[in-house]
This record gives sequence, structure tokens and C-alpha cells, in this order.
Amino acid sequence: MKKTIAIVMAVMLACALFAGCGKSEDIALPASSSAQSELKAACILGVGGLGDQGYNDLIYAGMERAKNELGIDFDYAEPKQVSDFEQIMRDMSDSGEYIVIVCVGFDQMDALSTVAPDYPDQNYAFIDGVIDADNIVSYSCCEQEGSFLVGAMAALMKQDAATYGLNDNNQIAFVGAMENDTILRFAAGYDAGAKYINPDIEVDIKYVGGDNPFGDTTTAKEIALSQFNTGSDIIYQAAGGSGLGVFTAAQEADFIAIGCNSNQNIIDPDHIVASMLKRVDTAAFEIVKAASEGTLQPGEQVVLGLAQGGIGYTLEGSNIQISDEIVEQLKGLEQKIINGEIEVPAKF
Repeated sequence: MKKTIAIVMAVMLACALFAGCGKSEDIALPASSSAQSELKAACILGVGGLGDQGYNDLIYAGMERAKNELGIDFDYAEPKQVSDFEQIMRDMSDSGEYIVIVCVGFDQMDALSTVAPDYPDQNYAFIDGVIDADNIVSYSCCEQEGSFLVGAMAALMKQDAATYGLNDNNQIAFVGAMENDTILRFAAGYDAGAKYINPDIEVDIKYVGGDNPFGDTTTAKEIALSQFNTGSDIIYQAAGGSGLGVFTAAQEADFIAIGCNSNQNIIDPDHIVASMLKRVDTAAFEIVKAASEGTLQPGEQVVLGLAQGGIGYTLEGSNIQISDEIVEQLKGLEQKIINGEIEVPAKF
């Protein structure tokens, strides 16, 4: 049986956008530096690429940090569609030049499961799930734990609706990219947190779906506006780049939104009250660091949850002031999750 290990990541998130110059359409190479060693890593971003102000930008930030602090150069790929993953993985693996290839997101699972056995001497890291293989270290995230806290926050705000300019009803909403195990963890945790505070609250859960679930801002905006028009005035998004459409809707219709993965409060401080944090930037950095030091443990499974500092939430950067009473309640709930007093469901 593979043993499970946990890493503690205490570095607070500082998210920024990055742009790279492409060596080709698929793989972009950062500029070289005399301070860098000959070691090189690689990462394959999720469909949608850089500029999502969330998941992909976080991974890139972690790789860039490894470059700046450790001198480990890296290549990265921005696949246009899921069918591109396998060929990019094979091209990188064939080169034999990477100490580790970091693969990101649940939709890379099938491709990596197919490719990795063909390259037993190549180390891989998979962020956002578990693949049982001797040359892959897996990082699984407890998105439901951070989502529970922002769900509880939404329900507490609704209990004091007048203070926050909200409708006096029991309705909030969620917009996910698509209905799969990963996004369901966000939705289930949000629903559970809200109902922990108010069992009568209704959570309107909808998904972008379609051919581009993580990059369809138009559909996400339409869903959010529909949810608002039926009474939901706090809407949590877990939809990658599509989630930017929820923020546009929040600004136009003047409702409150909740971001995810990175601190998205700064995108629209007047309408985004909080962001659930998924600190995959630190995970990417730690992976490259361990690979460069020869301490990477392929075959292991790493848990990223509240207890490990890999999941959390932030109010920083928002102009919407949450009361001290709510903040204290959230701290108490967080500690109960860490202590095991509250077990947050990963599915409905």
C-alpha cells in the first residue's frame, strides 16, 4: 500500500499574472539566466492556459519561484484541448532533459496514466488527484474544506442581510466548470458549510459544461445572472477562466461573488468578498525543489488540506468588510475541521 504523506506549506499566497514568449505554439521557454543551473523542470498547464487569474497562473508562479530562488529553469506547455496532453507528455519525456514533469488537473489523469509506464526513468508529479504509479508523486487537494468555510461565511452573511445589502432570503448559488469529482468537492463543501450554519438555506448549483468549461466566460456570466435573478445574491465560482464571467455578472448586477484557487478579491474588491485558496503554487515549488535535491518521492501521495496549509481562504484585498463575529466563527470552524470534529463531505 502506498503510504500517504503530508507537506506543510506556510507560504502565504501572492498571486500575479505572468506572460511567456513561446518557442513554439505548445511549449514556451523562459529566458535563460547565468544564475541558473543545468537542471531543468517542466510543467503542463490545464486547458485555458495562463491568464486565468487562478489555477494555471498559480502553477506558473510556483515554477517561476523555483527558477528565481533555486536556479532551476523550466519549460511549460499550454495545451489547447485535452487531446493535446498525451503528445506533449511524450515529447517532454522523449527529450530526457527534465528532472520532473509537473502535470496539472484531473483532465490530465488519463494521459499521464498512459504515458508514465512507457518512461519508467522519468519522474512525474500530478497535482489534483492520485495516480498509483512508481514514477509519479500525486498531490490530492481537499477543496471541500476551504469551500465549507466560504459556504459558512455566505450563510452567516445572509443571516445579517441588511448589513451586507443582501436579499432577506435563504438563497445562495454556485457555478462550477463541469460536473466531475474535483468540482463536486467544491460544490459539496460549499453546500455543507452553508447548511451547517442554516439547514434551511438553498444552494443553487449549476455548471458551465460544453466544449470549453474552463474558458467560457459568456456561459458562466449567463448562469450567474440567471441565479441572481431568481434570488441568489452570493455566488461562489469554481470554474477556472470561466469564473471571470461570474465576476463580470457580479459587477453588472451588483451582487457578491466568491473566488477560488488564488486571491481573486483584487479583481473586483467591491463585489468579491473572499476567495477559497488552493495553494498549488507552493506545491509546484516544493516539487521542483525536491526533484533538484533528489528527495522527490515518486509513488507517494501528498495531501493538501487545511491541516497541511495547502487549502484556506482569504478576505484580503476585498472592500466588503466582514464582521469580527463572522471571522471568529470561521476560525472556530476551521479549527474543528483540522481537529477532525467536522468531517467535510467530498460529494453529495
